[in-house]
Amino acid sequence: MCNESLPDIVQKLADEKADVWAAYNELGKMLGQAGPLDTKTQRLIKLALSIGAGLEGAVRSHTRRGLKDGVTTEQLQHVALLGVTTIGWPRAIAGLSWITTEEEKVN
Repeated sequence: MCNESLPDIVQKLADEKADVWAAYNELGKMLGQAGPLDTKTQRLIKLALSIGAGLEGAVRSHTRRGLKDGVTTEQLQHVALLGVTTIGWPRAIAGLSWITTEEEKVN
């Protein structure tokens, strides 16, 4: 599991249902190992999926995790910009905004 601060509701679930939380994290680990993509590529893909789905919390989380795993600010922002012609300006720019906010917190 990534050592990041969890939203209160998620932390409560992790505390109250530790076995469920452990299984969820193990599934994530196994999925990451199930194919040939390196960690950096996985981070960028998860970020793109999160932006496309409009999942602000996931975008923020994958931004922090990406930065921790060596993804550059420029690469994270490029993922959002690539979405403009696929998912449209509003969703892509929202993603870029969430990425920028998280980058500013880290730097």
